Amino acid sequence: MPKAYVFTRYGGPEAEALVEQEKPSPGPGQLLVAVRAAGVNPVDWKQRSGYARPGQSARELPAVFGNEAAGVVERVGPDVTGFAVGDEVFGNPVSGGYAEYALLPVAMTAHKPAEISFTDAAALPVAGATAYDGVRQLDLPVGATLVVTGAGGGVGVAAVQIARAFGVKVIGVASAGKKGFVESLGAVHVPSGPGFVTGVRAAAPDGVDAVYDLVGGDVLEAAAELPADRTKLITAGGKDIVGRLGGAPVVRARTSAVLDEVAQLVVDGSLKPYVTQTFPLDRAAEALRAVEEGHARGKIVIEVGG
Repeated sequence: MPKAYVFTRYGGPEAEALVEQEKPSPGPGQLLVAVRAAGVNPVDWKQRSGYARPGQSARELPAVFGNEAAGVVERVGPDVTGFAVGDEVFGNPVSGGYAEYALLPVAMTAHKPAEISFTDAAALPVAGATAYDGVRQLDLPVGATLVVTGAGGGVGVAAVQIARAFGVKVIGVASAGKKGFVESLGAVHVPSGPGFVTGVRAAAPDGVDAVYDLVGGDVLEAAAELPADRTKLITAGGKDIVGRLGGAPVVRARTSAVLDEVAQLVVDGSLKPYVTQTFPLDRAAEALRAVEEGHARGKIVIEVGG
């Protein structure tokens, strides 16, 4: 039977297990995909801990980890158009991506360009698309200055590159150890920590136009002081407090059209997924720990088969 990495209850790592389960069957508007790679994101362990997006119903347990995957279509469900068996695709699974098989809704699935590997494609539906949605939401003119907090993580790496592709100057806030990495993306690096606002102001004496926060908490509170216009303060890391600060959460489009646009940025060389570590499915726990501990640089991907 196919394998999947699941959490059997809400809690910590002790709730995780590699199990065998029946191959899922696609419903209307769904694809059954033989997974080749699955991206790992902070939201994965947060969901194990009980997090749910607003309006999202509780997941049936055991629940398969993973919110982005790439693979090959094995079956198409009723009322599906535009996809066929054998197509190479990537998107946001409804049944979890840390598995040999996953269900992907056609509304949040795109064809994988031949120029992009399955591993790189699996890094795009959450991190790449979140970065893209946020940069588009800010709608900054060419030459504007954007601060990205958490610039060395999966979403941050993509946000820096996408903003640079749109002609925006970027100041990337990240740990001192990621200085060279952040600078290689085309950003000015400012070390994270209690004094980062002073560092940003020194790097941008004429001020900054916007902040894309990916950390939340005290970092978001401090970063809110930077833009003159608080409507140009957005966050994917502190949605619970950003309204009080005058900003807004990142609005996710979650469409196949956005995935197509993000993939095209990869094809034309504007966006590199920066997958820095890969793990097989039977070492999914190690992949998840690397992200949960918060020290990952770039993206971590689980390679499943092929």
